[in-house]
Amino acid sequence: MLAEFNEGRSKSFYCILATVMDIQEITQAIAQARDESVGKDISGKSKTLHLITNKIAEERKYNLKLRK
Repeated sequence: MLAEFNEGRSKSFYCILATVMDIQEITQAIAQARDESVGKDISGKSKTLHLITNKIAEERKYNLKLRK
């Protein structure tokens, strides 16, 4: 995720994803984001992955918010 989809502001979000979501869900989300973000810049790729992972989190009732 960091190598392909990090626009400079998503590292914390991706760390939370790695902690909360199952590895298979993450793998599927990355594959879907790769397919949907062909030809987009890094910001567009990041936005695509955020939308996909947020949809999965909403369906599974995961909390992806950073608690401080």
